[in-house]
Amino acid sequence: MKFNIKSDLIHDISADIIILTVDDKNQIIQRPKIPAATLSLLSKIVNSNDLKQEVGSVTVVHGDITFNRVMLVRTGSAKQFDAEALIKIVGRVANSISSLNVKKVLLPIEQFFNEHICANAGTEFIVRELINSSYVVNSLKTSKKPTPNIQTIIQCKGEALKEVKSGMLHGSAVADGANLTKDLGNLPPNICTPTYLANIAKDIAKRHGMKAKIFDKKQIEQLKMGSFLSVAKGSREAPKFITIEHNLGPKKQKPIILVGKGITFDAGGISIKPSPDMDEMKYDMGGAASVLGVMETIGILKLPINIVALIPSCENLPDGLALKPGDIVTSMSGQTIEVLNTDAEGRLILCDALTYAERYNPEVVIDVATLTGACVIALGHHATAIFSNHDPLADELKAASNISLDKAWHMPLWKEYEPQLNSNFADMANIGGRPAGSITAACFLSKFAKKYHWAHLDIAGTAWKSGKDKGSTGRPVPMLSQFLIKRSGLKK
Repeated sequence: MKFNIKSDLIHDISADIIILTVDDKNQIIQRPKIPAATLSLLSKIVNSNDLKQEVGSVTVVHGDITFNRVMLVRTGSAKQFDAEALIKIVGRVANSISSLNVKKVLLPIEQFFNEHICANAGTEFIVRELINSSYVVNSLKTSKKPTPNIQTIIQCKGEALKEVKSGMLHGSAVADGANLTKDLGNLPPNICTPTYLANIAKDIAKRHGMKAKIFDKKQIEQLKMGSFLSVAKGSREAPKFITIEHNLGPKKQKPIILVGKGITFDAGGISIKPSPDMDEMKYDMGGAASVLGVMETIGILKLPINIVALIPSCENLPDGLALKPGDIVTSMSGQTIEVLNTDAEGRLILCDALTYAERYNPEVVIDVATLTGACVIALGHHATAIFSNHDPLADELKAASNISLDKAWHMPLWKEYEPQLNSNFADMANIGGRPAGSITAACFLSKFAKKYHWAHLDIAGTAWKSGKDKGSTGRPVPMLSQFLIKRSGLKK
């Protein structure tokens, strides 16, 4: 989908269809800007009750010589029209447009702004959702769905031009990052291997002037990442430790580090998973995919900030050499771990990456992982879980989730949970039993994040959808992008 902005009068812009909103009192919100004859025609259609009262209802009608076709959209009461309603409406509009034979869509954007939605944020939400709704799965079917080739003309007054342009840039950048995350997640695991992720990282770095370095198995061994390698040894796919550096901030600025779990397929290892729905374990690299998506976004925006991405990537498979329940491994930090369940492998690769992060003397470290099924039980598929050893950082991420509408919830990380990880034979066990499974997983990671402010995002419930709409969601790219945009000092 392509976008451009015009500040001409509505009736001076040529398009195949115009989108006009209607409030709860059957008033066309853009009525002062519409020619009288056209307004009279459209008002009769609205008052005939062809447009349902439900917010987001859409009907397409034939207009007159001014507008050949008009899409009428119900926005409801201005007092209740907020950003969530806007996202819902834009999604409905995008789905309706996709069923029409149109090339140019005229969108007078100020009809969506009010006391709750400013020009910048409103434009970002609209652009982001239009791109999101037009996403086509990168299927390997021989008969592919055509990619929509629609130009959306955003019309606004000249005085709003600067804010609308900024919102359009941010919205398209976030959506492009989220779409990369979706593409990676939706690929099959025989294609999206650790080596494939490493090549994507190198491509991102090359296109955006970043620095990428890929560590192979021998180099990972030299780093003494024993915990990470213990997971990788059950697979014939070579593990990779991926780093990307975006250094557009001041030289002395401490970097923000993003760590993404990159298990490109998780069979559970010797503690093998049940076979139903095991195909969805290709999404266990959702943390890595989202970190790569965020790096794409910040590359497009050229954020004036220092950011480092760290991605430990491998497969978790059963094999004669695979990690066994009862094995004890030594992490990069020197701490020993008794492995009671090989299907709790994400924390085993993340802990070494968290230790590696220390060498950057980071401002903050945020890891992103499809870590626990327990998180899905706790929060369902609506909210990402936030755990942190620094409440102000958790609050900052929660605020970013609220602004971006990429919902998250701050979970407890109390010392009372730590004894569940006690081991008779090592410094800690890799699981703490069934109670509070997502919390004890975060407690495990916190043992490797004591030298800096750290947050852990468990995206097990939000990284992908199951069922007939199966596919990656692109989350939490919007939340993390908002967090980094705010940190960079750019206004939104």
